[in-house]
Amino acid sequence: MEWIRVAAAVILCALLCAGHVEAQGQTQSAAQRLPREADPAWEVVAVRPSDPNSSESGFRVNGRHLALRRQTVAAMLMVAYGIQKKQIANAPDWVNTKEWEVNGELDADGMPDIRQIRVLVRKLLVERFKLVAHTEQREMPVYALAVMKGGAKLEKSTADPNGLPDERDRQSAGESSVEFKNVPIGQLVTLLDFRLDRPVVDRTGLAGRYDFSLKYTMDETRAPQEGNPAPGVFTALQEQLGLKLEPMKAAADVIVIDKVEQPDAN
Repeated sequence: MEWIRVAAAVILCALLCAGHVEAQGQTQSAAQRLPREADPAWEVVAVRPSDPNSSESGFRVNGRHLALRRQTVAAMLMVAYGIQKKQIANAPDWVNTKEWEVNGELDADGMPDIRQIRVLVRKLLVERFKLVAHTEQREMPVYALAVMKGGAKLEKSTADPNGLPDERDRQSAGESSVEFKNVPIGQLVTLLDFRLDRPVVDRTGLAGRYDFSLKYTMDETRAPQEGNPAPGVFTALQEQLGLKLEPMKAAADVIVIDKVEQPDAN
């Protein structure tokens, strides 16, 4: 079975430290996808601790079937709310360390979009992990993503604005090469959230969807010593996309956990 990766406007690299989100049959017609107004729920879902010997991880969607492999509750929260790990507060230790396997089917036919996947993960956290949480605004160190004086180097997408965004992430010898198709700028923010040491806030003012690519070195000590190694992510954004990251303090949403429980295996 072939899986085609699509990142969440939340996620996604998601994901990186949360794994990745994949969807089979990205070219499915609108009739094969859930209507955008649909509010899907779980018809059936099983949750159990992950096999520590399993090498498979990520979020996968195949029609009405959704599977999570080796995911922590922290990773689920990051996907469900589009936040970075530092934006999760008052979490018990196991939220960040214990990994879970989830297999379930939606209560409707059709493949959910990224927004609907986020809704399903939120419902999973409430129904099976008994999550009770609230959102607060807290000032914290962030990076502001802004357009440089010369303007952004992004190509407006001509694809269906209601279609699935696509993100392809390749990593080799310390370098990452990411190709974005039909994505809002928020998807780049999400990628940076997962890669950097603090949350990223969008100050670009860029609306709509774009096609662009980014090649960078996350850990420059592991970059290839020969040839033309990619620059660090800060330089790559400036040179390749006409965007910059500015460190600052700003208010950001924080998910504060009031209650969360480990579910019984089933």
